[in-house]
Amino acid sequence: MRSTDANQPPPFEGRNLYLTDPGLRAAAAREGAAWADDLLATWGERLGSAATLALAARANRFAPELRTHDRFGERIDEVAFDPAWHELMGLAMRAGEHCQPWAEPRPGAQVARAASYLMHAEVENGTQCPLTMTYAAVPVLRHQVEAGPPVAECLRRALEREYDPRTLPIAAKRSALIGMGMTERQGGSDVRANTTRAEAAADGGYRLTGHKWFFSAPMCDAHLVLAQAPGGLSCFLLPRLLADGTRNAVRLVRLKDKLGNRSNASAEVEFDGAWACRVGEEGRGIQVIIEMVQHTRLDCAIGSAGIVRGATARALHHAAHRRAFGLRLAEQPLMQNVLADLTLETEAATALALRLARAFESDAPPGDTALARLATPAIKYWLCKRAATIVAEAMEVLGGNGYVEDSELPRLYREAPLNSIWEGSGNVMCLDVLRAAKREPGAVEALVAELELARGGDARLDRHVGALGTTLRARNLDERDGRRIAADIALALAGAILVRHAPRAMADAFCATRLADAALAGLGTLPSQVDLLAVIERRIERSLAS
Repeated sequence: MRSTDANQPPPFEGRNLYLTDPGLRAAAAREGAAWADDLLATWGERLGSAATLALAARANRFAPELRTHDRFGERIDEVAFDPAWHELMGLAMRAGEHCQPWAEPRPGAQVARAASYLMHAEVENGTQCPLTMTYAAVPVLRHQVEAGPPVAECLRRALEREYDPRTLPIAAKRSALIGMGMTERQGGSDVRANTTRAEAAADGGYRLTGHKWFFSAPMCDAHLVLAQAPGGLSCFLLPRLLADGTRNAVRLVRLKDKLGNRSNASAEVEFDGAWACRVGEEGRGIQVIIEMVQHTRLDCAIGSAGIVRGATARALHHAAHRRAFGLRLAEQPLMQNVLADLTLETEAATALALRLARAFESDAPPGDTALARLATPAIKYWLCKRAATIVAEAMEVLGGNGYVEDSELPRLYREAPLNSIWEGSGNVMCLDVLRAAKREPGAVEALVAELELARGGDARLDRHVGALGTTLRARNLDERDGRRIAADIALALAGAILVRHAPRAMADAFCATRLADAALAGLGTLPSQVDLLAVIERRIERSLAS
């Protein structure tokens, strides 16, 4: 029996993650996905249920296990997952997180999927890895269907929504998941240093010999990998099982013992003449795979926004119920400052993630396509960097209660660095920003045009945008300034969206503390003129705000 005077908040469950988030709902409608409101509400209710939250906790408590051999001593190279993992994967695939914009293209499809993915990130992150890679691989495979039947078959199954974990050839499955293997131990992000060899086979395929240091989601039905062919670094589709049902020569050496993302498996593998189908021309592997990378970077940004939102929601929930020194925490002035700052970060992150998703729409205008080339690495850099800081502060709101696994905040804290490291760490993102600014003046002009839509809304934003435009147009950018420039781009975009669309109190507080020469001393240091309650009430449950 629950004690009624224990001064403990009720469990954070049984809530609709969409309907209780006005910032997310507003962003989804603003960016073109108003038609998906009912679908998103249904998904938000499912994700916020006690049952789904329990599945997430269980999937992370009982990590996957590597099984290299069967009881007869034969190699099987399989990964065994807790049933909770499979249930979560089934839910997400039915929701179309891995394929919706490709299977059902319409205006706003990318934004609707981004909103779904963001809510999923609040609950469980490991299952998002194979979903993201499948989603990101589809446009690559669509452009390469002439590569042959294996590519066409994999593409067809990747668009299906019925989760099928069985170990079968792709043609025999109801659906397929696609992973990725690019990095090797001697090169890491420098994939041009890869040494895995690809030699032409008599049947028109290739035989791969070498290794991968991070082979993401080894239980996927196929992987896109990079290897050195006679014509140079090339991209290949590597099936887990061959068409005749035999196992491909992909040896799982070990599973990575990771800080976070514990529900998901990442492996070190060796290729012992593994069969693969070439995707794209020999020597153009990076050019082929870069489209997949661009979409996975989008998901890193969306996922980080979801982690920020999940941590903030738990902090607000706790503060609205917990009492100390005669008042609820949410009524304490200094705590209000912290909660308001967390809310600002959440609103900005959500707005950036969904605006970026709109730039990926199939019907996006050329300006948005150009904008994405500059904004994607900048937003990924900024949101992924901020996530760990936000989760740590939210954890502190709960105090000791936030430091235990039951609060779910430790899991979010362990997850936060992953998106920053995966698909290009912070420095790689900033170098990509500088490269796009120098080589693609159209991308700079698209960014400036986007920011100009907010001109006159706030003098501080106008000054920030003016200085940023001058810096980017100069094109003689110093690599040492890469992080500052990337952050300035993300902050300018967030500020412009908030000035145009957010409640005035939020936009004013953001511009006062995040732009130009404003020195943010740390979360919870908003100036006294900020209307803290007006900011907090944007996110806290209406029934608890009074």
